Amino acid sequence: MKFSGEIKDKVLILTLEGDLIGQDSGLTLMDKLNDYVNDGIQYAVINMPAVRYMNSNGLGVLMTILTKFRNIGGDVVLVEPSENVQKLLIITKLNSIFVIEPDVEKAVAYLKSL
Repeated sequence: MKFSGEIKDKVLILTLEGDLIGQDSGLTLMDKLNDYVNDGIQYAVINMPAVRYMNSNGLGVLMTILTKFRNIGGDVVLVEPSENVQKLLIITKLNSIFVIEPDVEKAVAYLKSL
């Protein structure tokens, strides 16, 4: 899995690509997120149309990210999860926990309205 992050209007835009399945990539991602949180970022958009597959480890990573941001008074929005990821979110009922938006602009606007 590859990821990149950028800040837009004090919101982290995190773009994920590939398969979110391994603990190694999750740990690297969490280390980077800690840097953003330590810099005062409270909101994150996870842009994920290029995530082809996700397993329980990947779900754990998403839940950890959500918990981390909510614990500091922030929130997380998922953007455009692939069909496979959407099915997994529905099966696990996590679609009722995460806010899901169709594009980054709408996700940022949602977070800015909080």
